[in-house]
Amino acid sequence: MSVESPEPEVYLACSKCGARLPEGAQYCLKCGKPVAVPAADSESAKFSQVKLEAPPVSSAPAKGKRSWRPILLVVLGILLIGTVWTAVSDNPFAQGIQELVGWKHDHTILDNPFTVGAHTFRYYKFALPEGSVNVTMMGQFTASADSRGVTRKDGQVGDKGSDNTVEVYVLSEPAFTVWQNGFATSAVYESGRVSEGNVQAELPAGAGIYYLVFSNKFSPKSAKSINANVLLRYKSWLPDWLRRVKGRVLNWLGL
Repeated sequence: MSVESPEPEVYLACSKCGARLPEGAQYCLKCGKPVAVPAADSESAKFSQVKLEAPPVSSAPAKGKRSWRPILLVVLGILLIGTVWTAVSDNPFAQGIQELVGWKHDHTILDNPFTVGAHTFRYYKFALPEGSVNVTMMGQFTASADSRGVTRKDGQVGDKGSDNTVEVYVLSEPAFTVWQNGFATSAVYESGRVSEGNVQAELPAGAGIYYLVFSNKFSPKSAKSINANVLLRYKSWLPDWLRRVKGRVLNWLGL
């Protein structure tokens, strides 16, 4: 059974500009042309009745435009959180990513007090892996005379004339062999004879074995107590302030 479509509505239109006119209008509301309705068969008709069919109306609901902005913000937030976690976490997975992008953790060489006997030295051996670049040795040290167990002729404890100095070196493996045998050699770092100092030395790129040496060979009787904190710092995009914040947070958490 077919359904007849409704008859289209009929409107009056201006013969000059084509504007639609309300029923009974005497002038065109758009161009001002007078409205005259002659006989329907006259060739000079200025206005005519025109059938204007209304466009078909779709029964389907209009689809709303989907906004990707909230989804994009969520994705960016997840990426930001993941990046920060990867940069500061000591989780093995995070450390693997850090190694992959070329950032390595600081490596502690020495962080405890010790004693160097009279007329001797003490060293700490460490190695750089293949492909190491932009590695800096950094740290601080202090020295003082260790007079425990030494009694002078005047009854006082300690070595008369003892000082609080020590000599600190960073030597490559060949240079350490030469220095150990009593010969002068070039050093990556040399403090001179001091009671305290800051270690800061750029290490050559590539693999290598190095020695951090605390020498008291110049003192025949007085041992030295050393308090030192020395580490290897790899170049990183992570700024120093973020490193400090990380350290404070970990200390606060007791980790």
